[in-house]
Amino acid sequence: MRNRPIPGSSGRVRAVRRFGDPVLHTPCQPVTAFDGALAELVEDLFATMYAADGVGLAANQIGVDARVFVYDCPDDEEVRHLGHVVNPRLVEADGVTVRGPEGCLSLAGLEAGTERYDHAVVEGTDLTGAPVRVAGTGFFARCLQHECDHLDGTVYADHLTGLRRTRLLRRARRAPWEWRPA
Repeated sequence: MRNRPIPGSSGRVRAVRRFGDPVLHTPCQPVTAFDGALAELVEDLFATMYAADGVGLAANQIGVDARVFVYDCPDDEEVRHLGHVVNPRLVEADGVTVRGPEGCLSLAGLEAGTERYDHAVVEGTDLTGAPVRVAGTGFFARCLQHECDHLDGTVYADHLTGLRRTRLLRRARRAPWEWRPA
C-alpha cells in the first residue's frame, strides 16, 4: 500500500518546447526558493513527462528557467529509478563510452545513435534542499547525462556530427511538430 501520492498526480500537463526553441539552448538558473512553487513545478514536470511517455524531463523543456529535472527511468537491468534533482551537477561520467539510440521529448519521435558514458553520478538537492546523490549505469546513466545537458542548454543533437547530425536535422524539419532552426 502506498503512503504517498503518485508523482505528477496533482500536476498539470504543460506544452513541451520543441527543438530550436531558444529556451532549450540557454543554461538554466539555479533554484534559490525551496517552496510550494518548486513542489508544483516538480509535479507538473512528472505529469508532463508521463503524458508524453518520457523517462526524464528538464524544466526548460516546459519553458521554465530553473535547474530541475525529474526521471522515471529503468537501467539496463530493468531496475526502475524514480525521482527528481534540484540544482543537479554531473559529478561523474566515466566508464565505457556507448553509442546507443537516444531520443528526446523536445525532438518527439526522433532518435539518433549518441555516445554517452555508461556510468554517471549526479549530485544536487531535493525539494526541501536536502542533499541527494543519484548514480546510474546503462540507460539510466544516459538519462542522467541527457537531463543535465538540457539544464546546461544542450540537446542531444548538439553531440552529433557529420551524417548522423545531418540526418537528424533533416528528419526534424519534416516532423509534424513546429521546428525552428537552432
